[in-house]
Amino acid sequence: MNKVRIAIIVSEFNCDITFQMLNKAKDQAQKIKADVRYICFAPGSFDMPLLIEEILKKKDVDAAVTLGAIIKGETSHDDIIAENAARLIADLSLKYGKPIGLGITGPDMTLEQAKDRIDIVPVRAVNAAVNMAMRIKKLKEVRSQLERTETIID
Repeated sequence: MNKVRIAIIVSEFNCDITFQMLNKAKDQAQKIKADVRYICFAPGSFDMPLLIEEILKKKDVDAAVTLGAIIKGETSHDDIIAENAARLIADLSLKYGKPIGLGITGPDMTLEQAKDRIDIVPVRAVNAAVNMAMRIKKLKEVRSQLERTETIID
């Protein structure tokens, strides 16, 4: 099976966290032999869906990975950002039939909790995106084989 080609979309907001997450994601992609084709930066997690949509249109991208850190403030703004970003990202995955590893931490997360998640969340997001892309490829191959050998009886 060919290498899975991924794009990584990174939030610039809380960049002291997210840029470290990016390094971990790139290391993991290299470790599992995924091909990182694009790295895109969005102002924040809420801004990612538009970039993701453009990335998923590309023929040379099998999956995407999002990286962000939504940290709790004094209001419920973090809940609104996280819920809307996650919903729109899931919708884009379904629309284009390409997996998106959700590496956005939060909501209701402190700075310390965000720091604690720098190592694990990007690794899980890369693994999820790559594994799903491989499984989708296998499903398409099986479907293609069945279509060639299957006989329909009325």
